[in-house]
Amino acid sequence: MTKSSEWIAQEQKYYAQTVRRQPVVIVRGQGTRVWDADGKEYLDFVAGWAVDNLGHCHPAVTQAIVEQAATLLQTSNQFYTVPQILLAQLLIDNSCMDRVFFGNSGAEANEGALKLARKYGKAHRDGAYEVITAFASFHGRTMATVAATGQPHYQEAFTPLLPGFVHVDYNDVEAIMNATTDKTAAVFLEPVQGEGGVIIPDADYLKRVREWCDKQGLLLILDEVQTGMGRLGSLFGYQEFGVEPDVMTLAKGLGYGVPIGAFLAKEPAMALTFGDHGSTFGGNALTTAAAYAGSKFLIENNIPEHCRQMGEHLLMRLNELKSRYSFVSAVRGKGLLAALEFESNITPQLLTLANQAGVLLNGVKPNAIRFMPPLTITAAEIDEGLGRLEVALKKI
Repeated sequence: MTKSSEWIAQEQKYYAQTVRRQPVVIVRGQGTRVWDADGKEYLDFVAGWAVDNLGHCHPAVTQAIVEQAATLLQTSNQFYTVPQILLAQLLIDNSCMDRVFFGNSGAEANEGALKLARKYGKAHRDGAYEVITAFASFHGRTMATVAATGQPHYQEAFTPLLPGFVHVDYNDVEAIMNATTDKTAAVFLEPVQGEGGVIIPDADYLKRVREWCDKQGLLLILDEVQTGMGRLGSLFGYQEFGVEPDVMTLAKGLGYGVPIGAFLAKEPAMALTFGDHGSTFGGNALTTAAAYAGSKFLIENNIPEHCRQMGEHLLMRLNELKSRYSFVSAVRGKGLLAALEFESNITPQLLTLANQAGVLLNGVKPNAIRFMPPLTITAAEIDEGLGRLEVALKKI
């Protein structure tokens, strides 16, 4: 059997060195647990970066993939396919939206939404093209989504950036008001900033932004790539804040492990028409069959409510850790998206110790770790995982 160290050496020889990986070679997963090439077992509190919402290898998703792979994989969007239509109907029937377009990733979903905003501005705002986004946001790695992202360290190597983005402080409605001009077409926000460190806005923030957009005739676009599909305790994050966006983007948890993205829009906002947008692989039969099976299970079994309950348990246990370790400075979270922040930059050290203790975590900042486990996680698994984390914390 090939050892983890041998696989890592091979990766370093052949793969583009653009990712700082943790030295764990995962070869198998089941539910909330994964195993590495050396046979070591871990509790997975990363879940493919909030992708594996039903855990690893969920039977409903696995069966759908097997059956579809034996039936039809790819036709292109020149033709109709049944899984794509079924998934589209499921998402529209369970959201405030009217239309959906499928792509391959969150970045593609956001690119599509930004194209929509530009065309909407041409048609309804006298050629307006600017989009207001927030500092500390993250919207993807393509040239347009890097420009939309409000974090300079993602941008500095790729200047000059695509023009048309104005960044303001998150959770500051007045900043959006002051930044709005006759060039503004849309406001583009995350309901909760995930990559920013799990930053949760005031309860009325998105409502006030919605009111401003209505008053000014702007589109409100919500990036729900990370918060959608149950992650915050509702099927979509906007439901947690009592607003309805004009446009919403999804990816990550929509696929339950397969690569898929989507942008959805209300009918008046769907400015794109024939020939404006397309994708060779977007919404192909395999990915939409998997996404439909997973989403159907998620909705019919009310997994978002289970997520809400487990999120409350996770936050309670994280706050208990905070009370025992003086170097833990903050706990933030909503549903099963949470962060533990520290007084100093101990994240790299802590991740190494956590791996050794058998729990996988995400280093979202040099001084913060992020928790985004499968939405099917149990209270016992949360307790076990945080018990392993405490083994690591004791060594700091």
